[in-house]
Amino acid sequence: MTPHPTDRSTAPPPRSRRVRRTAGVTVLATTTILAGTASALAGPTAAPATPQTPTARQAPAAGAPELSETTRLADRRSLVVGDRAYAMGDETGLYPAAGWHVRGEMGGFWSQPIKLLDGIWFNVDGAWLGKDQPAAKYTSGHGYSRIDYPGDVTVRRTDFVPDGVRATLVGLTLNSSTAKTVKLDVDAHSELMQPYPWDWTTPNATDANLPDTGDFTGGALRFREQGTPSYPNASAHDFAAFVGSSLRPTSHQLGPDHRGPQDPSVICPASGTTPARCDDSLAGKGTGGRLTYDVPLKAGQSTTIWFAVAGSDQGNRAAEREYGRALRNPEQLLRAKTADRKEIGARSMVDLPGDRLLQQSVEWSKQNLADSVQEARNLQIRDVNEGKDYPAPVGTVPVARWFGAGWPDYPWLFATDGEYTAFAAVAAGQFDTVKEHLRALRDVSDRLNNRSGKVAHEVTPTGDVYFGSNQSAGNTDETVKFPSTVALLWRWTGDNRFRDEMYDFSVRNLQYVYRELDQDRDGWPEGLANVERAGMGEEKLDSTVYLARGLRDLADLAASKHDTLVQQWATSRATDLESRFESQWWVPQAKGYADSVDDPADPANDNTPIFQRHWIGVTPMEAMLKRPGGTSPLASAEHGNIALEQRETSCYTGEFGLYHTGTGPTSADGGNRGDTCDPVVSQVQSERAIFGLNTSIMAVAEGNFGRLGRDQQQRYTTGNARIQLDPSVWELPGAMPEIAPSPDSPANIGRPFYDRSMALQAWGAYGILWPVVHQQLGVDPDLGHRRLAVVPQLPDGQQKIAGRNIKVGHGAVDVSATLENKALRTAVTANGVGAAVTVGAVLPAGASVRSVAVNGRTATYELVTTSRGTEVRVPARGAHTELTITLR
Repeated sequence: MTPHPTDRSTAPPPRSRRVRRTAGVTVLATTTILAGTASALAGPTAAPATPQTPTARQAPAAGAPELSETTRLADRRSLVVGDRAYAMGDETGLYPAAGWHVRGEMGGFWSQPIKLLDGIWFNVDGAWLGKDQPAAKYTSGHGYSRIDYPGDVTVRRTDFVPDGVRATLVGLTLNSSTAKTVKLDVDAHSELMQPYPWDWTTPNATDANLPDTGDFTGGALRFREQGTPSYPNASAHDFAAFVGSSLRPTSHQLGPDHRGPQDPSVICPASGTTPARCDDSLAGKGTGGRLTYDVPLKAGQSTTIWFAVAGSDQGNRAAEREYGRALRNPEQLLRAKTADRKEIGARSMVDLPGDRLLQQSVEWSKQNLADSVQEARNLQIRDVNEGKDYPAPVGTVPVARWFGAGWPDYPWLFATDGEYTAFAAVAAGQFDTVKEHLRALRDVSDRLNNRSGKVAHEVTPTGDVYFGSNQSAGNTDETVKFPSTVALLWRWTGDNRFRDEMYDFSVRNLQYVYRELDQDRDGWPEGLANVERAGMGEEKLDSTVYLARGLRDLADLAASKHDTLVQQWATSRATDLESRFESQWWVPQAKGYADSVDDPADPANDNTPIFQRHWIGVTPMEAMLKRPGGTSPLASAEHGNIALEQRETSCYTGEFGLYHTGTGPTSADGGNRGDTCDPVVSQVQSERAIFGLNTSIMAVAEGNFGRLGRDQQQRYTTGNARIQLDPSVWELPGAMPEIAPSPDSPANIGRPFYDRSMALQAWGAYGILWPVVHQQLGVDPDLGHRRLAVVPQLPDGQQKIAGRNIKVGHGAVDVSATLENKALRTAVTANGVGAAVTVGAVLPAGASVRSVAVNGRTATYELVTTSRGTEVRVPARGAHTELTITLR
């Protein structure tokens, strides 16, 4: 188990750290796959290009948006996701026990808020796929996956999850050079259970999980779990899953096993990592069954057979309905899935000739966000108090929809994750899920906390809240970030109705902090935040930074609603914090900002800065504050640049990005770059684990200060892109993982499936999409005030960047920026944005302006000094504006 960078641990003791998710068969005999499904079932005609390291970048392959892997497939996790279901196995098509919240149970087939199956296994003429007939290649596509099995009968397996349906579909395409009838056995093993309770909570997963039953009905396997757990406040439930087919099986079997080649099952250990591979958990109480089919094959013709795994927490009839929906027309569902993903891919399309790896990462990051959307119904909200309590629910949230944090152990609703992910999502044009995520947080938090204004941290799809109630010690950073996320969405969409819907809760967020989390009345908020380590003070840097930003954003929201009292309240507090920030938090000898200040209850150490080198030291440069004179980082220009230069050293940065906690004077030479670490003695050890979030924050901070060089922002965008796209690094092709291979966090591929960090973590997209769309391409909407600025900045060493169909409100923006000889050009087309548009460019360092032309005519212009550098700005001239700056 690996710590989550927000450090509210959902990990079991004694490793706890505050760190903090029915099959059927349709036969289609065809030599031509239906249009729209060919890319998923048949695959591309040429292998996709291999993404390169920064020293050898090349363009992504033309054609199908796919990435393939052929090595160590049994050691790699597979994943397909839809908004109502998902499935995780390995890349051979088997299902080793995975995940650690309930050790070994977080993989398999799920439909929030329940697990359905441990797995489904296929046997063709006596050979189990993935074992007796090995997999040769695994392919990740946009919205689907595919596995190829060579043999006398070749098999191509395609998995996908149709959105809006509580089912996973699996298609097998079989081909034989001779006519024959193959015997196809399908094993399924159930595990109907909820994602909470966990192994170490009270009650625990074994208490909550009841024995499954299995039967055969209507040509399908049916599994059920019915009853009421024996602990107080448990509810009666009726869970059901179907595994069946529109084709009638020739026979069936029922029994306690039926895990294909994984019988007899190996049970995962309660602790430790031996055995390294297992099949079921100590809490497992599932059962199994087998369906057998005779499938006729014509010589040289492909036959595609569809299977579905469907279920519901609302009983047999609801599960059967989902099962029928999945099998009614699988090809149509696949066409709809791939069409939707194509439309998502068509938003925020970028052309980065100088950094094709980053361009490809933009494309896959958009898909990663789409893969992260989840939905659950009838969440019963209760405060389980970090697993110590199980009270009666305090209310119900009828529908919640959100960006799942990570797979397989965090596919539920988080505040921190959603707030960071929102920046990536708006840059990708995925506005609706941001709105739904914020609504879900508000609805859960108000029921949980009796409208106090405090934001819940971690909410499972059942409605159990692990951390973030009024009795929890803090949650400060997430509460103060909520108004900023509302403001972000409002600026990108101009949606005043959404602003109005969220406004009261946003006001209550910051009022709660000043009422409950500033007991010494010094303005620095108290309570738990993103990092909790020994020796930290009561008042944390990241909470302070995000409070300052949140106050400015709330003031902006209030001004737009003519709420003068709130505007003045927020503005006065923001001004006060900003005026005192540098003198309180800057530590000159560390070349950085303190991580916390000491306990205000101890007069001898009142507000003493404590410097520990955690990643949160970058947040003063990452957070942008909207002040009356413009938008700029909280950190001063002098201190911000000093701190970023220090974080670029090997004391803080490794091969793939920013360490969780940097190294100090005990590192004599500072690492392999020969850097000198700061001399400050810290009470904590370094943690050289590189999280995608930490690297994202560094990439964004560099961009805020106009530091786009190869050893600056490009180093961090490349780090995140490589762990997603570099075959020498990735585990799951195209998926941004939670943690990069790091000195203190070995690569997942060498670890047991039940002891890994997340294969896909949504917030890593923040460090890709925001730097490219907002900082490099310069798209900066303020549609709440009917303004839009597009002011690109070319990364060092590059001559062209471009983007098209960047969603802004109900319209879209196309932008290109080029530098050729002394001509710096920006071309912008803005259609349907409903705003006054400003076009500009950031001048290269040391350059000055000789002349400016707009659409070929000499024009007056404005020079503006910002944290990015000197910007040239002009008003747009119609829908299309071409700005040419001739440099001296």
